[in-house]
Amino acid sequence: MRPVLKLVLASESPRRLALLKQAGITPDSVFAARIDETPLKGEVPRAYARRVAIEKARAARAHHPGDTLILAADTVVALGRRILPKAANGDEVRDCLERLSGRRHQVITAIALIAPDDRTLSRVVLTRVSMRRLTNAEITAYAEGGEGVGKAGGYAIQGAAAAFIPAINGSYTNVVGLPLSETQTLLSGLGIQGFGFRPGNV
Repeated sequence: MRPVLKLVLASESPRRLALLKQAGITPDSVFAARIDETPLKGEVPRAYARRVAIEKARAARAHHPGDTLILAADTVVALGRRILPKAANGDEVRDCLERLSGRRHQVITAIALIAPDDRTLSRVVLTRVSMRRLTNAEITAYAEGGEGVGKAGGYAIQGAAAAFIPAINGSYTNVVGLPLSETQTLLSGLGIQGFGFRPGNV
């Protein structure tokens, strides 16, 4: 009999933890996997997101050997090949919103899962998001409100910025930060089920 696997979420994002719990999955522990997230020269958004998610998972694996599953993710907001930053302050929120205003953009989340035998599984999910044209007053008020700080692309669709988004094409939970359907599929393949059920042996 193989031992019960433990699930480690390699992310300090409260949104990802809340999404997992929404699907009935509560990680055994949360680990803040801090790595250098600077894009490489010429790196396109999909490749960047996948690389960073895998590096986060590997950083967490180094601290959690044994019968553990490591789940990591990285979310990118992109305009074409341009990767917008995770806004560090109100000025960067303003800059992101000015670029996104009236345009369609992509939200890309890469999921990385490392199994106990160190197999690495990954999936990249893309959602197309339309943002209506924003007024200067709306951009200023949102930037000063602080909600967009620390968020990819400078906004949070689950918050006040929902009023800026008339349409999305694809996974909503992907835009929040973790595409639940694809995440559940990867976890199920390794024995972690949702809705509070976890098999005793996998």
